[in-house]
Amino acid sequence: MQAINKILIKGAREHNLKNIDLEIPRDSFVVITGLSGSGKSTLAFNTIYAEGQRRYIESLSAYARQFLGVLEKPDVDLIEGLSPAISIEQKVTHGNPRSTVGTVTEIYDYMRLLYARVGTPHCYNCGRPVEKQSSDQIIDTVLVKFNEKRTIVLAPVIRGRKGHYKELLSEILADGFVRVRIDGEIYELTDTIKIDRYKIHDIEIVVDRIKINSKSRSRIAESVEVALNYGNGNIIINDGTDDHVFSRNLSCGYCGIGFTELAPNSFSFNSPYGSCPDCDGLGEKRELDINLIIPDFEKTINEEGIAALGKPRNVWFYNQLEIIAEKFGFSYDTKLKNLSKEQSDVLLNGTKEKIPFTYTYGGGRTVTYMHKFNGIINYVKH
Repeated sequence: MQAINKILIKGAREHNLKNIDLEIPRDSFVVITGLSGSGKSTLAFNTIYAEGQRRYIESLSAYARQFLGVLEKPDVDLIEGLSPAISIEQKVTHGNPRSTVGTVTEIYDYMRLLYARVGTPHCYNCGRPVEKQSSDQIIDTVLVKFNEKRTIVLAPVIRGRKGHYKELLSEILADGFVRVRIDGEIYELTDTIKIDRYKIHDIEIVVDRIKINSKSRSRIAESVEVALNYGNGNIIINDGTDDHVFSRNLSCGYCGIGFTELAPNSFSFNSPYGSCPDCDGLGEKRELDINLIIPDFEKTINEEGIAALGKPRNVWFYNQLEIIAEKFGFSYDTKLKNLSKEQSDVLLNGTKEKIPFTYTYGGGRTVTYMHKFNGIINYVKH
């Protein structure tokens, strides 16, 4: 059977169309132009789109059709080569970077639902399809991966949902647990915990705090089983720095990486669970150009070498920088090009460790604080 490669229209008389015949190529970007009132919108929306939608609705069951509006057949003799169609009318927009054709037409929501139901997740590390993991496999992986490390065993009970969860917290306390982690912060259940019901939250039960080694296998096995039961087959092991997800539902047997079940928000660029962590789902990253922050490395700090900040003055950043310069052996009169690699790195990116900063306030009171110096780049970003 020969593939249809065009839309054939004969005798279109809808509104102000004068019995026109037309052929439009399929699978192409077609623009309809003409004088105001010549029938461009009538041809596109009231004829082609209307007939495509009418035929699609007629293909549905009688039960489904009762919930949809009845579309009248446009005044045309013949239309061939149509497919189910969508239309987007021109309207004033506010330039929201998160709006796409998919979101405006709501097709995006159906696609997310489809992918969540029929998609096959693959390991991001090795590319293999991920499979379900048994409790014993999870326990063995934890013993090997976190050997001699102090960990927190967490059971995820709420993932990316709004609410105040007062009843849930009461139930967790009644079950004998004493701590929960809410949005990354650990709270005692006996304390008064206020949760903003209008914001998205993650809540995990703190099941155990334990140092992983072979001697504690029985305790680890018990904690993992409890966490899996409360976490609906999912468990989080925090090694003091990062969270590691394990699942009785989905995991990579080669890399030992666990995955949560696919859900519609896994495919949403508006959700923290589906968006790119670097661009937050906007599709672009904004980076600072060091050559604009410091356009002339021949200058000193006193000569406004840090163009983004100007001359040194009594502000928080320069108060810290004065102490940093003394500690790392340079001054405001040192040409920026003459800074050592270590000095330049500290100036731009800050310190990795906390260092003492001593300040003298009015009245001669001196106070010492311990904190990190963030550097020029982070300061300008902030």
